[in-house]
Amino acid sequence: MTETESRKLLILYATQTGNAVDAAERIGREAERRGCPASLLSMDEYDASLLPLEDTVVFVVSTTGQGDPPDSMKVFWRFLLQRNLNRHWLEGLRYAVFGLGDSGYQKYNFVAKKLDKRLSDLGAQAIVERGLGDDQHPSGYEGALDPWLSSLWRMLNQKNPKLFPDGPDYVISDEKFLDLPKVEIRDHAADEVNPQYLFGSEIEIEQARSMSPGRFSGRQTRPDCFLKLVKNHCLTKAGCGKDVRHLEFNFESSAIEYDVGDVLEILPGQDPEAVDAFLEHCHLDPESFITVHPRKEDNGVLANGISASTVPIKLRTFVELTMDISSASPRRYFFEVMSYFAAAQHEKERLQYFASAEGRDDLYQYNQKERRTVLEVLQDFPSVQLPLEWLVQLVPPLKTRAFSISSSPSAHPNQVHLTVNVVSWMTPFKRNRAGLCSMWLANLDPNQGACIPAWFQKGSLPPPPPSLPLILIGPGTGCAPFRGFVEERTIQSRFTWTAPIIFFFGCRNEENDFLYRDFWLDHSRNDGVLSDAKGGGLFVAFSRDQPQKIYVQDKIREHSQTVWNLLNLGAAVYVAGSSTKMPSDVWSAFEDIVSKEGAVPRESAVRWLRALEKAGKYHVEAWS
Repeated sequence: MTETESRKLLILYATQTGNAVDAAERIGREAERRGCPASLLSMDEYDASLLPLEDTVVFVVSTTGQGDPPDSMKVFWRFLLQRNLNRHWLEGLRYAVFGLGDSGYQKYNFVAKKLDKRLSDLGAQAIVERGLGDDQHPSGYEGALDPWLSSLWRMLNQKNPKLFPDGPDYVISDEKFLDLPKVEIRDHAADEVNPQYLFGSEIEIEQARSMSPGRFSGRQTRPDCFLKLVKNHCLTKAGCGKDVRHLEFNFESSAIEYDVGDVLEILPGQDPEAVDAFLEHCHLDPESFITVHPRKEDNGVLANGISASTVPIKLRTFVELTMDISSASPRRYFFEVMSYFAAAQHEKERLQYFASAEGRDDLYQYNQKERRTVLEVLQDFPSVQLPLEWLVQLVPPLKTRAFSISSSPSAHPNQVHLTVNVVSWMTPFKRNRAGLCSMWLANLDPNQGACIPAWFQKGSLPPPPPSLPLILIGPGTGCAPFRGFVEERTIQSRFTWTAPIIFFFGCRNEENDFLYRDFWLDHSRNDGVLSDAKGGGLFVAFSRDQPQKIYVQDKIREHSQTVWNLLNLGAAVYVAGSSTKMPSDVWSAFEDIVSKEGAVPRESAVRWLRALEKAGKYHVEAWS
């Protein structure tokens, strides 16, 4: 390894929602400011077999779902788990791990902990104790990142002083970084544009999103298909405080094959008035045509992740399809860059304070807790005029939203159904907020024929064979995938013997939010797949219909003998719904049942369930 390479810091990240790449980019910027060159790569862009050749690597990883690695880390992680890698394989490698997670989840920062242990087991030397960022912290993950970075620079300097020519506390002025955003924008005349790209086609969406520096995965650029909304029905009682919609879509383009348990991702539309306000505030011409390119002379930290495209796109369309200006909150670096473009001194000082370690908690209260949008932040600091290049780089990317599919393709050919909770809440300062995608979907009129770009993905709930007994737990909108399961098994039962299904549903009130009530009741009667006659069962917990709250886990314990009998018949357990407490509460209920009905100690019950999980018979799909 050359001296230049030994002075270079490699940063590998794995992200699902974008937080890990933000943290990784910040580590890269701060290394560069200390005179240490850095290279930034997603784990799916890096060949894991090259790790023994590296000198120093910083890993930044998030934990998804129920302790799973992000998609971009799965191949890398499988490589590290190979049995032929011995405990000397990474001797000579120095590493640091920073994890991003949420302590409200049962497997908090599970991926970072596993990665740290595996690297150590393979002989690598930790530079500093792993850092664990927590979404529950008053400052989010940065509450842990700030002190962890201070330790990292200090310990790195002790291990390899060549990394920091002037020491770890010397920081180069940021002016030169701000002179070079990682993208450059080129303007184009209207006659350069091919008309086929102007009509909201898959090609236009692919072109816009492939030009964006927002690091969409490859398959998130071009939609799998377009869907046409044909039904928008409210499942909850008016005025009950909840709004859950049943949405039905026809395939507008060619139909996509999908299975029950799959996930549909939708690209939401943005409020046209908000887009207009953003363009006007930033003095941008919505009718101009642009292309976005990586800055050629830039380094690896600042130029990764952008595909150079030669097809010009209308600026307004680019904003609508790629830049989340009206729902996502900007990152801390956004405020730092804004401070350099503030014309008013009092705004500059406030932005500098927000970007500092001292102002971190106040920024969290102003920004993340209030869910300030990019547009609102810009309007709060009117003297700031950010160049388009910086806006394209720093405005959070417009992400697709994922929903569990609630239909069976066998029951509804050429259709796909969703069950969508319309998200709304009030901020600490009493400002009404709503989920961008769910509110947009709720307001769509089937008679207007809107076409929606969509992507199909495999979820965490594999489609079960008809011979497999099922124990389904889906409170609230967690029932969505199991509507598809029940529809599918009903059709299968017409042609072959099918194993029993029991379903546990939960909601607040029988009259207000018993989602798909008639559907479940119909299938629990008259030889339906949930009926006693078929060995099935429907058990519903109404948490607010009596003085003492009753949840699905209480109903599971109440019917422990039925659950145990099905488990002994080889049943698989499927759990779907809120990711906060429900999955761990349900797991505890199963521990109680295995211990009680199996007459074994609690520790044995846990091992029994872990074996069930390892055998692929305990599945969880949870969302926040």
